[in-house]
Amino acid sequence: MNIQLQACTAQDADELFAFERDNRRYFEQSIPSRGDDYYEPETFRERHASLLQEQLDGKSFFFLIKNETGSILGRINLVDRHPITKRAELGYRIGRLNTGKGIATQAVRLLMEYCPALDIQEIQAKTTDGNTASQIILSRNGFKRVNEEETAELNGQQVTLIQFKRIV
Repeated sequence: MNIQLQACTAQDADELFAFERDNRRYFEQSIPSRGDDYYEPETFRERHASLLQEQLDGKSFFFLIKNETGSILGRINLVDRHPITKRAELGYRIGRLNTGKGIATQAVRLLMEYCPALDIQEIQAKTTDGNTASQIILSRNGFKRVNEEETAELNGQQVTLIQFKRIV
């Protein structure tokens, strides 16, 4: 499947809201919930606008992963960009109907091409110890596991977060 990355814009809010709402239960199986208010249209628009301001300020970069027809398949982000260390944190999510198709692997590879223009030289990522699919995606894209782990709570259970990094 051919995919493309497109920087998020204000015009994406409604379609992105539908994507998030339709995949909420699926996403919340592997990441903490964003809370019920996130799924209220007005709250979502406000949060989306706030993220777009972060993007405008160069603090974070938000991309939609789209197919040939322009439908949203997922999201991929570089957040908390540090201007001195030139480091940012990677995050991505693929909608339930499109997992297992290599989309995330492709999207991470495409995102690496944007890094020089975004003045990012190192990318860090975290995944739960049980999310082997994400660990494989990161490894296939040249990320190396860092010997630092932390614990977090996910759906009432303690999980171990595994850290990865890649020099771009």
